[in-house]
Amino acid sequence: MREALFFAVAAGSFVAIVWGGTDADASAEGDAAGIAEAKAEIAQAQADKSYAAWTSGETILPREGDGHFYASVAVNGTPVNFMVDTGASMVALTGTDARAAGLYWNDADVRPVARGASGPVYGVNVQLDHVSLGGHEASNVPGVIVPEGLGVSLLGQSFLRTIEPVRIESDRMVLGG
Repeated sequence: MREALFFAVAAGSFVAIVWGGTDADASAEGDAAGIAEAKAEIAQAQADKSYAAWTSGETILPREGDGHFYASVAVNGTPVNFMVDTGASMVALTGTDARAAGLYWNDADVRPVARGASGPVYGVNVQLDHVSLGGHEASNVPGVIVPEGLGVSLLGQSFLRTIEPVRIESDRMVLGG
């Protein structure tokens, strides 16, 4: 499978180079050069994304007794235990986990940041410099610190969407691969 993916990436890169050279050389118009550049950028972005997924491999999380999936994730280099929440739009850190990761806030900055089942969720929006789980890494990940009322940090879509695919197979969650 990985050999086929590598071949597809290599073929896509070759096509992008040929398109770029053909369009740029065949036309004196500025539009043709712009189209060729756009095609090359799209092909390169697809190749980069495919290559990143190929090299990071799979991370497998077992389903725990409570039915959820948990992961130890490095936030700014500090290990934090998360519950994976595919329904959460952002990474949400407890106040304790945020402080451990070197993130601080003022009480005056706390405001409604989301709506939960029991009403508004109060917290502080942040950018997480670096988040990594297994071979999957992302920078400048949007997140929120929830100083009170959150029992466990939640690994939400602001990080999960950087991993493809995310799937559940029986009693395990498979990230990447």
